[in-house]
Amino acid sequence: MDQGVIASMMSHPLEGAIVLLDPEGHPLAANATARTLDLPRGLQLHRLALLGLRDRVADQGLLPCSVPVGEQRVDGFLSAARAQDGTVCAYIFSAAPAASLVDGRWPQLLHDAGHGVWEWDVPAHLLAYLERSAGAAPVTGTVHEWLQRTHPDDRAMQQAALRSHLRDPAVAYACRLRVRRADGGWQQVHDHGQVVARTADGQALRMAGIRIGITSADAPGADAQEQQAQLRHLQRIAGLGTWSWERDSGFSWSDEMLAAIGRPPGSMPPGRRWLDMLDADARAQVLAAWRRLHREGQPHAFELVLAAAPMEVPGIHLRVWMHPRHDASGRVRRVAGQLQNVTEQRQTDALIRWRTELLNRVSALGRIGGCEIEVTTRGMLWTDECYRIHGLRKEPVTLEQTLALYTPDSRDSFEAALTRIAEGGLPEQLDLCFYRHSGQRVWVQVQIELDRREGLPERFVVLFRDITREREANERIELLAHYDLLTGLPNRILLREQTEEAIAESRRNGKILAMLFVDLDGFKSINDTFGHATGDMLLKAAAARLHQNLRNADLFGRFNGDEFVVVLRHLADPADAGHVARKLIASLASPLHRGDTTLKVGASVGIALADDSHRDFDTLLRAADAAMHAAKEAGRNTYQYYSQDVLAGIQRRLQIEHALHGALEREEFQLVYQPLVNVDGTRPPAIEALLRWVCPELGPCSPAEFIPVAEKCGEITRIGEWVLNEACRQAAAWHAAGLMFERIAVNVSAMQLRERGFAEQVIAICERHRWPPHRLELELTESALIRDSDALRQCFDTFERNGVLLAVDDFGTGFSNLHYLNRFPVQRLKIDRSFVQRMLHDAGTAEVTQAIVHLGHALGMQVVAEGVETRQEEAMLLRQGCDEIQGYLYSRPLPSRDMAQWLRRCDEGDGPGPQAPTQADLPATVG
Repeated sequence: MDQGVIASMMSHPLEGAIVLLDPEGHPLAANATARTLDLPRGLQLHRLALLGLRDRVADQGLLPCSVPVGEQRVDGFLSAARAQDGTVCAYIFSAAPAASLVDGRWPQLLHDAGHGVWEWDVPAHLLAYLERSAGAAPVTGTVHEWLQRTHPDDRAMQQAALRSHLRDPAVAYACRLRVRRADGGWQQVHDHGQVVARTADGQALRMAGIRIGITSADAPGADAQEQQAQLRHLQRIAGLGTWSWERDSGFSWSDEMLAAIGRPPGSMPPGRRWLDMLDADARAQVLAAWRRLHREGQPHAFELVLAAAPMEVPGIHLRVWMHPRHDASGRVRRVAGQLQNVTEQRQTDALIRWRTELLNRVSALGRIGGCEIEVTTRGMLWTDECYRIHGLRKEPVTLEQTLALYTPDSRDSFEAALTRIAEGGLPEQLDLCFYRHSGQRVWVQVQIELDRREGLPERFVVLFRDITREREANERIELLAHYDLLTGLPNRILLREQTEEAIAESRRNGKILAMLFVDLDGFKSINDTFGHATGDMLLKAAAARLHQNLRNADLFGRFNGDEFVVVLRHLADPADAGHVARKLIASLASPLHRGDTTLKVGASVGIALADDSHRDFDTLLRAADAAMHAAKEAGRNTYQYYSQDVLAGIQRRLQIEHALHGALEREEFQLVYQPLVNVDGTRPPAIEALLRWVCPELGPCSPAEFIPVAEKCGEITRIGEWVLNEACRQAAAWHAAGLMFERIAVNVSAMQLRERGFAEQVIAICERHRWPPHRLELELTESALIRDSDALRQCFDTFERNGVLLAVDDFGTGFSNLHYLNRFPVQRLKIDRSFVQRMLHDAGTAEVTQAIVHLGHALGMQVVAEGVETRQEEAMLLRQGCDEIQGYLYSRPLPSRDMAQWLRRCDEGDGPGPQAPTQADLPATVG
């Protein structure tokens, strides 16, 4: 159960019979009073009728109802206990008890007394009384107010008599007094009373009495008889009787005492035979008390239980007082005694203990503690669970000590709530935070109400519910919903909310706001090569470096993968965004180290300024993203502002993407071919197939422009399959025509390699066109090889089994790594044209090309140089040991017909010779 049970318990009339029912109305537990009334059986018999009240219970909360039990009906209340999610977890039926001993008997007592009756709650100093002239309902007031109705000359005597009776029950309380009438006059009365309930140590709890009006001062005998009759009547009501013992005559018992133990008048056995009525335990207890009385000679009180017959209800609980009187020698000669049937009180005590235990258990389950705070003294009374929640030992605690545990904000909120409620405000509920002495943070939900006495604030009643787990769960949900778990930065959801607020603020105050879209250059290669653990470490380190270069007012979040978004607020000049971008790029310049591995990334940054065209998060993000891609195209590791040129680039890419859809079906693609030549100038060992696209709407498009778009929009797979088919078909046709060359080379996109079944598709294409797989060479970029996955290895295993050749294109421009060169069956390295074009004028570049040649040969590979246009370049490559050369020096890319003529010239003995390039040729490859 949770706090729903506690709320129901707190608001339910628990003194009396109580039965706990499951949601289907079956009794689960009952206290002793309920079992005595046979309530569980009655509720079970009428379960369906109770279930019919469920909707009314839900609406009213506490529903009065009556349950038939045997020949009688038990009136009580039905309520629902709810779990935290609002569902009913139990029903509670309780029978409301009488409010006091004489509640319901006032009219009869008033008739018997002739003037008035009263009942005094001794610890509370409250007294209820009713006079014949006052009406039908009792009036409650303080004892002091009641005593003020006594004549001043009689008041001291009355107070002395009350004190004597409270100290010694053997001293009767009986006074002849003058009391104020309703008309202001004085009325003589006989006032009689007796303590009717005491604590286990004999302290008075409740006293009841009667007042008998004196109408004739000449009939004292009649008055005395009337007084005795009323006193006996009061004793019967209280279950109280007297007994005595004389040394010479033995025991005597009043009829009231016999009634208290359920025996008729005159039924007590003579002499000591009454002891035979007791069981062994009770007899031993009585004899021990009797011996103690005679030994010590002091008043003595004890309790015993008269055992019931087997299978009957529990026995009768009796409270016994003994008051000795001594002779001249100091021996006990007489004992005056009282006996009270306290069975109902003990059952009530048991119910209270059961209720307390139940509430303590429920409080522990629901993590709910309670306390009372005295308004004037600020003293506190705590429950056990309240101590546990606060992590304190069970000892007196002041409000100041309690508040010292709370955070300043929570402390101020608590104090302010107490003040508001004390000044007449409604009850309040607060969520507060404090720290235990152990340092553990705890959240509590606090409910505060005020109890008043006579219209004045008396004490605060405070419930503390430990909501730490719920709060931490909510914080965890908040973290998952709004923060990136790897870096701890805001995610795109929270970043969107924060940015929208910042944009609105910038419009109000006229300040400049800029968004920076940061993409890490080279991260994907590192993540694919070294694994996700290294990638995660790199992301966290990069995020920390970037964050260090931002102001507190700036917004910073991880957007996706290796992309971050920065929002710069309150800029004085648009150029300030560029300054920040340079700092961010510079922060990543120094390498990162993971063990013996050195890692290096850069950053491409796109900048967009908030203006009339970019008034919200989405438009600003699109602009910054476009600018970031422009920065990448500009060479990476730089930044670009969003501009009309950037917009034009976006529009151009969108046009290309739109035009690519259906271009294959419209036969807009064609292949051109460029030969590779041996260094000795003999027959060409290979021909490379190059893709060209002439779009009717856009005109000729460079592969460097449309291939990335095709990869992004998913068209590259279909286009690549067409290229393989067409190249193998053409190669087979040339071979059938007697044109001699060793292999056909085709560029393959990294996305094609990741396609399931790609290797099998390649072999099937070779079989379809009758082209031997060992005469097909696939040219791959370095980026296609760095993702060392099981699927990629299986693909290359298939190629190796079937003899398909592999070449690494544009070697040295990507993420060069010996790992994949050793791992995969690569036969050739192709030196990128950018190195060839610079090597004559840059010694460092020449050393790079020489190193590539040595590396390839050391690994058993051939080395091919791309983009050779001059004899000087050819000569240097020959000196460096390059195996094959490709470039305009020998032939520009040719249509299939021209390529066939070129091959025929070679066959006729007219070897390949130099050829000047034209401006119309666009030497570009697929992938």
